[in-house]
Amino acid sequence: MRALEFHSSLDKSSRLFHQPMHQVVSYCLPQFQSSDHQQCYNGSSQGTHLVQNSIERYCTLESSSVSGSYTIYNSPSTVSFSPSGGPMSQRESQSFPSETLHSPDNAYGSPRSGSCITDDANDFRHKLRELENVMLGPDSDIIDSIESTLQDGSNNTSSGVDSWRQIMETISRGDLKQVLIACAKVVSEDDQLMAQWLMGELRQMVSVSGEPIQRLGAYMLEGLVARQASSGSSIYKALRCTEPESAELLSYMHILYEVCPYFKFGYMSANGAIAEAMKDEDRVHIIDFQITQGSQWVTLIQAFAARPGGPPHIRITGIDDSTSAYARGGGLGIVGKRLSKLAELFQVPFEFHAATMTGCEVQPQNLGVRPGEALAVNFAFMLHHMPDESVSTENHRDRLLRLVKGLSPKVVTLVEQESNTNTAAFFPRFLETLDYYTAMFESIDVTLPREHKERINVEQHCLAREVVNIIACEGPERVERHELLGKWKLRFKMAGFAPYPLSSLVNATIKTLLDNYCDKYRLEERDGALYLGWKNRALVASCAWK
Repeated sequence: MRALEFHSSLDKSSRLFHQPMHQVVSYCLPQFQSSDHQQCYNGSSQGTHLVQNSIERYCTLESSSVSGSYTIYNSPSTVSFSPSGGPMSQRESQSFPSETLHSPDNAYGSPRSGSCITDDANDFRHKLRELENVMLGPDSDIIDSIESTLQDGSNNTSSGVDSWRQIMETISRGDLKQVLIACAKVVSEDDQLMAQWLMGELRQMVSVSGEPIQRLGAYMLEGLVARQASSGSSIYKALRCTEPESAELLSYMHILYEVCPYFKFGYMSANGAIAEAMKDEDRVHIIDFQITQGSQWVTLIQAFAARPGGPPHIRITGIDDSTSAYARGGGLGIVGKRLSKLAELFQVPFEFHAATMTGCEVQPQNLGVRPGEALAVNFAFMLHHMPDESVSTENHRDRLLRLVKGLSPKVVTLVEQESNTNTAAFFPRFLETLDYYTAMFESIDVTLPREHKERINVEQHCLAREVVNIIACEGPERVERHELLGKWKLRFKMAGFAPYPLSSLVNATIKTLLDNYCDKYRLEERDGALYLGWKNRALVASCAWK
């Protein structure tokens, strides 16, 4: 299912007007997901970062200091996609030579020189020395230091050498995933020598233009390097941030929205629940806790316009922090004007209220709740950015839920990534991130061809920063803190909410949406919630509450 165009004709409006409500539920789908915190950080302290000084040579994102350059792309163009195929049109890319080790031709899985396995301990150390000289130069003392560590107690020498053999076998067969895991393990154990060596190996195995695991590996490696270089609040001081221009970011998000159904799924399920809850209401107030471009509400306004008996009066309160303005090209007034024009076109009575603040700053008086309005509250890809009891004594995550419950809403919608990275320790969090984003990168690979000139930009600006933040940061600096739906359900119940069943009509419409995509996407309805995933991995969960 495609979203209706923003400038739909009045003729189409009149046809929609005469359709019963159950026939227009399928229109509860935004035109495109433009920019939100779920996909792209906003603010100078978050973003695609490069670790400076001595660790710059490991970096993969927008780095001029990396030994070897990547394909350089032109600015975003207007392209259209078939969800099950490639782009319909695209401009030519401009390529520059890359070092062999960074080329997709020297690909993941191929035999690599400089690493071999031997049964002779002396020959083994000799091979390590050769590898070290190739990687780091003849003056490096990493292998000497590692040998000393291995020989630190005769009882541990054999097991230490065995461990090295296992790692080198993994490297020799090109098992990038296992090398990433090994590197994360030694980082978690604060084994800096081994981590430095493995990062050098990984640097030769990853590629932002290779297979999905190579591309994800490039960004996970950057996160490991950033974590190794610093910790906690000092990480961002060691990183420099380069944000894309607003028009470029919107283009990247539009591409990601078109090629993956995750955000369409989330918005469609939330809009369907709101439309169902408000089908008999004359005055509707929607509070969107992260409105970004306001695109989610375009098709809901259109659906309300088609309601038998006429549309309700709609008032939307849009919340978003001021740092999101760069992605809109201005403040929340832009969103209000856009939605007001649409409502006027469809003859829907409409008001817009802008609340420029973060979720942590929201108080009841900021929301402008009025008597006589049926209230809907939307949490789409937003709550996981709120610090909970593990980060802040204020626990804004639960505070917001209690605040909203006190407003007596008719329906509250929740859409979140189905991942467990909030309170997990570093190493299990790394494993979870690797598993989650492997599925995400694989799903992108099916629809967005590797040779497409904007794919690197889409992954870099819309996904990589999440990965780096999850891996590199702790405490308040780690803003990507996902929870599984089971934990969200506990939070909602503790705040006094009860489940609101999702409409079977909406569920059927989402299934129809997925028919336009790869058959590896999975839709599961379980315990009153919907899960959308890739293969056997759930990626996005949606539910509603009252």
